[in-house]
Amino acid sequence: METETPERPAAAIEDARTAPAPPASSPSSWSPLRQRLFRALWLANMVSFVGTWIHEVGAAWLMTSLAPTPVWVAAVQAAAMLPMFLLVLPAGTLADLLDRRRLLLAAVIWMVAVSGSLGALTLAGEVTPPLLLVFTALLAGGQAFAAPTWQSLLPEVVGREELPGAIALGSLSVNLARSVGPAIGGVIVAAAGPGAAFLLNAVSFIVIVAVLASWRRPGIAGPLPAERLLGAMRTGLRYVGHAPRLVSVLVRSSAFIACGTALWALLPLLARRELGLGAAGYGGLLAVFGVGAVSAAAVLPRVRRRVSTEALATIAALVFAVTLSGLSVAPRAGWVAAAMFAGGAAWLTLLSGFQIAAQTVLPEWVRGRALAAYLLVFFGSMGLASLAWGAIASALGLRPAFALAALGAAASVLLRARFRLRTGEDLDLSPSRHWPAPATAGEIAPERGPVMITLEYRVPPEEAAEFERAMAKVRMARRRDGAYFWDLFTDAADPERYVEIYLTDSWLEHLRQHERVTEQDRRAEAVAREHVVGGAPRAVTHLLSVGRRARRG
Repeated sequence: METETPERPAAAIEDARTAPAPPASSPSSWSPLRQRLFRALWLANMVSFVGTWIHEVGAAWLMTSLAPTPVWVAAVQAAAMLPMFLLVLPAGTLADLLDRRRLLLAAVIWMVAVSGSLGALTLAGEVTPPLLLVFTALLAGGQAFAAPTWQSLLPEVVGREELPGAIALGSLSVNLARSVGPAIGGVIVAAAGPGAAFLLNAVSFIVIVAVLASWRRPGIAGPLPAERLLGAMRTGLRYVGHAPRLVSVLVRSSAFIACGTALWALLPLLARRELGLGAAGYGGLLAVFGVGAVSAAAVLPRVRRRVSTEALATIAALVFAVTLSGLSVAPRAGWVAAAMFAGGAAWLTLLSGFQIAAQTVLPEWVRGRALAAYLLVFFGSMGLASLAWGAIASALGLRPAFALAALGAAASVLLRARFRLRTGEDLDLSPSRHWPAPATAGEIAPERGPVMITLEYRVPPEEAAEFERAMAKVRMARRRDGAYFWDLFTDAADPERYVEIYLTDSWLEHLRQHERVTEQDRRAEAVAREHVVGGAPRAVTHLLSVGRRARRG
């Protein structure tokens, strides 16, 4: 029976050596900044975020000069989002398979080169609308690799206890940058043109390059060979599909973002056409949005201690719907600015809640690719919705498009009845390693498979219903950890005899299950086995396929 703890002395020593030191006091929203590495990366990221917002203002404003139509302007947002949709899942998978520091460093160097090249071409007067979209997409490709890699590094940098505070500080840095970056960008674009904005963005990334180059991250070698890219992607998607709390985050975030994106896609045209603002005025509106977000960040830690994640998400979505409604009717820039302030507070509250919920429900082994799935849904929704809102605004007008987006954002809260948001702070996702090494008659080729694992139980009739309900959670755990098939059978001739069967792709994949199973999974097994005679399976077998590889279901 798989209940003993296999010996892993080398891995245990490595885990202890590389784990972040525990905080000296109980975690607060600011305590991650006490750690020098996180503080340096946080400050470097904020500088780069300022540069990114300067770039955003420059790109949007340049397109309104080159091709001032809703479709072309909205296409800038789409070009920034769609590469994330295409590349973020492979990028997140590589973040689980490769050295995350080096992968992040390579992505940032790529963004320096792309942004610098775009700045030079713009200053030379060579940029056309299609070329601007191409460079926007190339820059977004670098961001697609940087985003899941950085997010998957966070627990390693600060530790699990500090994770919510680090995420909140990350959102704060984005919005501190949002509060000053657009205003700086508006001034730079007005004074020196978009080309200067693009070059300044390239310079802002160099700060991150310097911090990453100086970080001596210790290598972490696992006891098993690294996964292959396609198989690792498939395993990551299987995990996501069988993690209900993460699925709720994906559904809720995609529903909200599909409507909330109307603000980013159409605001440049609202500022220029309806309000008569220049580049500095447009940057000022984005700055007000950032100030609203920073204001929310200042009080959010205290509010989170008193209000549930679900309640905060509902309130924030409704407030953002009010913001979109304001944009649909506000006659002057001052009214729009007031709506943007409220929208910034709601945006920060909702998106940091989504990210905390996603980060805290993930074990280390799948963190990069599962977070990539979150980013895939997030940015895919933004990219596709940006194109849709451009088309809707062309057909109906800017103001009606904002009104329609407001209705959608408000309606998204109805999903709470089926997809309730919950964090994973009550989960113990540390590796349990309570399964022993399988008994074998000799050495088995790692790629041999499929492998069928069977566990036989004796369950009294009066315990059968509770046992079957408890095994539903065991099923989710097996599927998350790598099984592509699972079912529970009862013997027609002996109703007290139950057999659990699950299949993995290969012998190596089953050995990886031994490494992936968490304390939370162990608890799910323990609950089910409370209803089993003797409290344990009567037999465990590992059966190897002798024919052609079975097709996965």
